[in-house]
Amino acid sequence: MPRLARFLAAHPGMAVELSCDEALVDIVAAGFDAGLRFGESLQGDMVALPVGAPQRFAVVAAPAYLARHGTPRTPAELMAHACIRLRFPSGRLYGWEFVAPDGRGFEVQVAGAFTANDQTAMLLAAEAGLGLAYVYEGQAAPAVAAGRLVRVLQDWLPPAEQLYLYHPSRRLQPAGLRALLDLLRSTEDSA
Repeated sequence: MPRLARFLAAHPGMAVELSCDEALVDIVAAGFDAGLRFGESLQGDMVALPVGAPQRFAVVAAPAYLARHGTPRTPAELMAHACIRLRFPSGRLYGWEFVAPDGRGFEVQVAGAFTANDQTAMLLAAEAGLGLAYVYEGQAAPAVAAGRLVRVLQDWLPPAEQLYLYHPSRRLQPAGLRALLDLLRSTEDSA
């Protein structure tokens, strides 16, 4: 958001429309100039610019939940816990991603009584003691720092992933997109 604020201040005639959706949208078909995704889900024909610091995930729970139910030490132990699940617009439930000590990645399909399509709702549910949540570390950080949530399974989480602003490879880019890309390139090191 600070970069978008700088962009709009530098280009008062421009307008930005931000559409937040967990779906993997075809930005060309939907009429968007650009999108934001992790590298693993980028389409091969898109041009991608890394933005921001790589994002890491965290498994968090309220201290009271852990006091009542115990703290899982391995991802397999999640099967004995209430987990707060994320449902994508496609209807698919997100599989929690982990990395074994040998470096092999794997997913765990967790169970729980509460499912949401929004990370903020998942964090609030975890704070309320509904179970463990798999969320962006940065979003959980304030609640962890305040003691409302505790991180678990830290040694099992995958490395941080880079977010990319991506756009079609076209010769004639809209002027606003070109200006935004220039600003992002010039502030990447200072962000």
